[in-house]
Amino acid sequence: MKCILQVRLILVLSVLINGDLKAQSQTNERAQWFVDARFGMFIHWGVYSGAEGIWKGEKLRNDNDYAEWIYYRNRIDREEYLTLLDRFDWASIDPEEWVLLAKRSGMKYVTLTAKHHDGFGLWDSEVSDYDVADHTSPKRDIVEELAEACRKHGLKLGLYYSHWVDWEHEFGWDHTKEIYKITPEQYDQYWQEKVMPQMRELLTNYGPIGMMWFDMWIHHSNTIVTKDQLMQLKSLIRELQLDCLVNSRLGLSIEEDSDVDFRTLGDNQLGTGKLEYPWQSPATVAHSWGYHTLDTEWKSTTTLLKSLINNVSLNGNFMLNIGPKSNGDVPYEISQRMLEMGDWLKVNGESVYGAEAFDLRSDLHDWGKITYGTEADGKHKIYLHVFNWPYNNRLSVTGIATAPRGAYVLGDKLQSPLRFWHNEVLTEIDLSSLQPDPYISVIVLVFDQKPGIVDGLVARTRDGGYSLVPGNTISEEGERTLRSQDRGGTVPAHIMVRGKYQAKWKIFVDEPGNMKVDASYSFQGLKTAGNLSIKAANSTLRHDILPTGKTVGEPNQNWQIDNYRSHRIGTINFPEKGIYEITLEVEAEMDNPVNFQWLWLEAED
Repeated sequence: MKCILQVRLILVLSVLINGDLKAQSQTNERAQWFVDARFGMFIHWGVYSGAEGIWKGEKLRNDNDYAEWIYYRNRIDREEYLTLLDRFDWASIDPEEWVLLAKRSGMKYVTLTAKHHDGFGLWDSEVSDYDVADHTSPKRDIVEELAEACRKHGLKLGLYYSHWVDWEHEFGWDHTKEIYKITPEQYDQYWQEKVMPQMRELLTNYGPIGMMWFDMWIHHSNTIVTKDQLMQLKSLIRELQLDCLVNSRLGLSIEEDSDVDFRTLGDNQLGTGKLEYPWQSPATVAHSWGYHTLDTEWKSTTTLLKSLINNVSLNGNFMLNIGPKSNGDVPYEISQRMLEMGDWLKVNGESVYGAEAFDLRSDLHDWGKITYGTEADGKHKIYLHVFNWPYNNRLSVTGIATAPRGAYVLGDKLQSPLRFWHNEVLTEIDLSSLQPDPYISVIVLVFDQKPGIVDGLVARTRDGGYSLVPGNTISEEGERTLRSQDRGGTVPAHIMVRGKYQAKWKIFVDEPGNMKVDASYSFQGLKTAGNLSIKAANSTLRHDILPTGKTVGEPNQNWQIDNYRSHRIGTINFPEKGIYEITLEVEAEMDNPVNFQWLWLEAED
């Protein structure tokens, strides 16, 4: 069979091409600590923490429930807003406790909202009396206290500064100015009177700043802020603290300005694809960033760990927020989860800190995620983060073309060897003697050099089959329209085919035998029309498209939707082990489309 020759040729080429690849290649020296750290703490704390999401008996006037927006949302008077400071227990507030929580949680840096959109500074500013030092007795400087605690405990300090939006300054941006206009000259007055001198204070008076975290979530071209103003601000940072990182929410994308150090994704937005430059997800344990007493959307420890690992597997960072109360306490639901993450990282941190994406597609395996790292002694390690324990206690890893020289559980101090089998591009690990970690288990594969890969394969699923979908093809031809899931997920993702369409996939078959082939589609014609064929291993299966009719998504809601049905297409014999190409061809009438969902291949019993 030519498939065996193709396998060996692909293996050789893959090792040559992939053996020396370096992930996250677009990282400047300034950002190397950030790339190694991977995990940090965000702190949203300010005047709004005294309101806890409620003002004069009324909940925050927005269903997004971001408690730190209550000044703007509930149209509070500037001076009355400051009465919330009367609720603060200043004798109990100790920023060092936040730093200690970060350290115990396995975090490597802390980022504080030095000035949020309300314009109130958490340091002793000579520029404005709208700050914490002018409204506390004795005077407090939270930035100074936090900076000292970070130095004491070895964490990097980051500062959040709202540069675009400022609800306090007469000419700072407030979204009501979409109605009550200000001129660019007036906005520049705010910029020069408040932004620039306050930034100079922060960059001068508090020692090394690891990052300045800005929060303009749209491009500067869609705001009142000019590119010249942003460049002026960035130049000040480079002048005063050359090693301080700047994020893309400054208002300049990395593509627009390569001197921006890392990209910030949207709030609670996780990575979906590997990037070669540093990036970060800001995230919450519940929903609100500032403390909100009505917030109950607590994510589990496992969910938070999966989010962290997902990002690292794509070369990303994860910055997890606390919203302390007005007495400085961190809600128990937050601290509990963070400390549990810290306990897990004490055992498994090697797979996160300094780790990076591996060259295989991140969503290749349905059991979890892969990260990659190297050690000073030259060992190369693949970390298999098992989110979903395999049914048969046998973990299958597809696509690695090099045989490991060892395998063990990262949490096992003795590194007791696990049994494994390597077959061309398939590594199988025996987990029958293990109990899953209550959160996430990590299996380590050890290599003498970075292993080569064969890319583009569809991995075998935990239940033993191959799921061939539009998202994991190696090629497509013909007219088709990709449709996302709809109607609350009752209509699955699919492609609508009119005319002729062809798709190809690659799978690795580890032993000869027969495989059953099923296809799922929806066809709303009244009679049979069109056909599909599946070709593999010199065999062809043909199937006439059949009407699938309708179904009901939810009862008593007039929720009638197209029915997607699985059809047994036939059986294909794979005579030898090797990589095989699976080809689907669909022929549909132009005015009578076929909605194709998936192919499923599974070994016969």
